[in-house]
Amino acid sequence: MKDLHNAAICIINTSMNDTSNQQGIVAIINNPRDFTILQEHHWYRIPVASAPKPWPPKWLAFYQTKVFKQEAYAIRYYGQVRLIDRVSRRELFPNEYESAKADKQYYQVHLDRIETLPQPIPSLRWRRIVFIPTTWRKFTQAGEINDLYNESPLEDILWVEMKRLKINAERQYDVKIAEKRYFLDFAVFCNEGKIDVETDGDTWHANRERAGLDNVRNNAVETEKWNVLRFNTAQVKEDQAEYCVKGITKMVNKLGGLSDKGLVPPRYFTTPEGIAEQTSMFEETPRYDLEDDL
Repeated sequence: MKDLHNAAICIINTSMNDTSNQQGIVAIINNPRDFTILQEHHWYRIPVASAPKPWPPKWLAFYQTKVFKQEAYAIRYYGQVRLIDRVSRRELFPNEYESAKADKQYYQVHLDRIETLPQPIPSLRWRRIVFIPTTWRKFTQAGEINDLYNESPLEDILWVEMKRLKINAERQYDVKIAEKRYFLDFAVFCNEGKIDVETDGDTWHANRERAGLDNVRNNAVETEKWNVLRFNTAQVKEDQAEYCVKGITKMVNKLGGLSDKGLVPPRYFTTPEGIAEQTSMFEETPRYDLEDDL
């Protein structure tokens, strides 16, 4: 599988001539109509009001939900952005009946062509997702969905250490509490509890206002029985994350070890080299996230 993954990197690196830090977005395809539009007309729509940052992207990749059966629960297709128009829903779908959404504004993202990954990028645990901003380097090297996140260098350092020790964490895990949504840097699931691991950058968290907001956030998350661990820049960077990992493993052991609840049974897919195993899947994003916004 390692040789196959390396071959995949070589193939997709030659298909687009650009730098490794080129910004892109992983988006969602959750119905056959949008997939047909993507394949036949090479465009995808993103609501202006909820467009992810940084914007505009240089390329898009697509995660397919369960409606796509054998192609579901993984990222398989991508393309380089050629042009972005700002249009109304009425312009996108002129044959639709008039509704309150007719004047809603979208970015119509046109792609040069639709490319296929030699090896899909899966997820290891059921979860909710809308958009994932990432870089071309991370996209071409990702073994699973958590490798794509590009939130901060501190997170990346800690993520490498957690993978090395086989701590199955979920990055930017979406938690909804009392109508408010929080994105946990790392969510770790144990047999007797769950852990929220946060990396606090100096410029973002080292001020009174931010500290107050963090306290409110901690209190909210802890009401849902999350055990919160926070690590600052020095602890993550200067100690090479060893201090942080010791704290995480200690908490994991206290909570009865890592849980396999929510992990997805293996699936199989066809690659140019034959049949390969896929050990993950996504939870389909709730209707209020996609149908209302898209």
